[in-house]
Amino acid sequence: MSSIIERVGQYVTSKGLSMRAFEQSIGASNGAIGRAVSKKTDIGTVWLSKIIDTYPEVNAIWLVTGKGDMLNTPPQPTPAHNEAPIAYKSKEGIPLIPIDAMAGALTENSQAVMEYECEHYVIPMFKGAEFLIPVKGDSMQPKYYSGDIVACKRLPLNTFFQWNRTYVIDSEQGVLIKRVKKGEDDNHIILVSDNPEYDPFTLEKSGIYSLALVIGVVRAE
Repeated sequence: MSSIIERVGQYVTSKGLSMRAFEQSIGASNGAIGRAVSKKTDIGTVWLSKIIDTYPEVNAIWLVTGKGDMLNTPPQPTPAHNEAPIAYKSKEGIPLIPIDAMAGALTENSQAVMEYECEHYVIPMFKGAEFLIPVKGDSMQPKYYSGDIVACKRLPLNTFFQWNRTYVIDSEQGVLIKRVKKGEDDNHIILVSDNPEYDPFTLEKSGIYSLALVIGVVRAE
C-alpha cells in the first residue's frame, strides 16, 4: 500500500498542478512537499490539515489510510420546492395498489391485496403513507389528474373528518377520491369534486366501509 506522501503526490498529479503551485496553495515553503514526495518521507499533520481544508474534494480517509476513493462523492442536488420528490423502487417501500384492489387495501385485507404483485416505492417525503393508489378520471382536476399517484394513510371509521381535505373512501358507491365537507347533519358528509363539471353529492356515513386520508401526490412530468 502507498504511503501518505505518495498519495499526496498522486493527488497533485491528478489535479495537473505543479508541485510548486500546490505548495503555494497550502502555504508550504518552496520544495517542502516536493522533497517529501521524492524522498517518500512523512509530512506533519499540519500539512495534512492544510491539504484537506484547501482541497475539500479530497477524501480524508483515503489520504490518511489509502482506503476508499481519492475524491469524495459529490453531494446530490436538492430538488426545488416545486419538484416532485424522488421515488425509487424498493421491497421496503410503500405498495402501489392497482385500482381494482383498492377496497382491499383500505380495509387492510392483506390477502386480497397480496393477490397482486404490487410494486413498492420509497418516497422520503411520505413516510407516514401506508399505500399508494393511481388516480383515474378527471373529477379531481386541477388538484389531481388521471395518472397521478396519491399517497394515503388509513383511518378508523369513527375518525373526525378534517373538512375540505381529500379522502379515499370505500363506500356502497365504490372507491372514491373526493374532498369532504360537512353534511346536513352528523350522519352525512358531502363529497365534492374539484372539477366544477361534477356536482357534489351527499353520502351517509353508515355507507362508508373504510377510508384513508390523502397526504400527498406524485406527478409525472
